[in-house]
Amino acid sequence: MSAHPAAAWKILTAEQWADFEAAGVFRGAPVDLADGYIHLSTDEQLAETLARHFAGQSGLVLAEIALAPLGEAVRWEVSRGGALFPHLYAPLPMSAVIATRLHTAE
Repeated sequence: MSAHPAAAWKILTAEQWADFEAAGVFRGAPVDLADGYIHLSTDEQLAETLARHFAGQSGLVLAEIALAPLGEAVRWEVSRGGALFPHLYAPLPMSAVIATRLHTAE
């Protein structure tokens, strides 16, 4: 049994989500492309990621991602505060999205 959750979240702008839907694959936001992997957050990390990196933005799409189909392309690496974050070292296929919800700035 894995100690890691089965799913994680990708936060996308409305434009990024529209492009993802049209292409069927997401290759990364500018920060992802710069870092060489797609940043994901667990349930526990999501609120702080939103507050730190998306404060004041509305119309965000939170995409819940099934991690098992992505296999070894997902690596759990130390990041903020020493916590392990899921990083995807491959394009994200739409088939891995299991749910979405809209997030608006509070």
